[in-house]
Amino acid sequence: MGGAFFASFLIGLRDGLEAALVVSILLTVLARSERRDALRPLWAGVAAAVLCAAALGVVLTYVATSLLSGVRLELFEAFTSLVAVAMVTWMIFWMRRSARTLKTELTGRLTEALGLGRTAVAALAFVAVIREGVEMVLLVFSAAQAASETLAPLLGMIAGVAAAVLLGWLMYAAVARVNLGRLFTWTGVLLILVAAGIAKYAVHGFQMAGLLPGGTNLAYDVSTTVEPASWYGTLLAATINITPVATVLEATIWFLYAVVVLLLFFRPAPKRTPVTA
Repeated sequence: MGGAFFASFLIGLRDGLEAALVVSILLTVLARSERRDALRPLWAGVAAAVLCAAALGVVLTYVATSLLSGVRLELFEAFTSLVAVAMVTWMIFWMRRSARTLKTELTGRLTEALGLGRTAVAALAFVAVIREGVEMVLLVFSAAQAASETLAPLLGMIAGVAAAVLLGWLMYAAVARVNLGRLFTWTGVLLILVAAGIAKYAVHGFQMAGLLPGGTNLAYDVSTTVEPASWYGTLLAATINITPVATVLEATIWFLYAVVVLLLFFRPAPKRTPVTA
């Protein structure tokens, strides 16, 4: 339970904090422009996004537990895992690229939305939050399938979101000062490793369904040395999906994804050369 809880807590904290940061920027703009009349539609958009993300989680769980089994279940879980990996990869690099201009962009969009009416404000808040919500639900669902647990990932996600909301409120109220750049960097690294494990699980699902070869071609088998039920075996499997047994293709995908994405993540941003007239 500990490993699955920690992985989902990290996912909830990271995505929840990104959403909280966006909402706090929107709230600050409304407060400074003295448009408190737009607070209700803003919170309505946030609530709608949260409900839609929760509904997605319910649908995914229902389909996986009630409608599918065998090969179809393996394919469903593998496909959702690939979508989750793609989304978290895109979001990590999007946040890294847009961090410096996020406030300016959101301020401009909210100013335009205020001119269009309350519905536009609600729609802006919805779109800003739903991306984080969908990513979080897909990641936690995939992590739960890889860890073969249901309750611990859910509790971890709720705890992570609660911590993110509290931290976001403290920053908005100027009670706490947090180095968001450093926080997003290290949570990004951990999420990359979690995503590598989910990619490995997707490969496992496709191999079990017979769509990928090498299901019996093992890269290593240390199950006689590393007890799968031990605390460290459970922790590694539940967080970054390093298991005592893995096929060559599973291990290759995990390693390639982790190395390539980490190298790109830490690559220095290109310097912009000033344009001379």
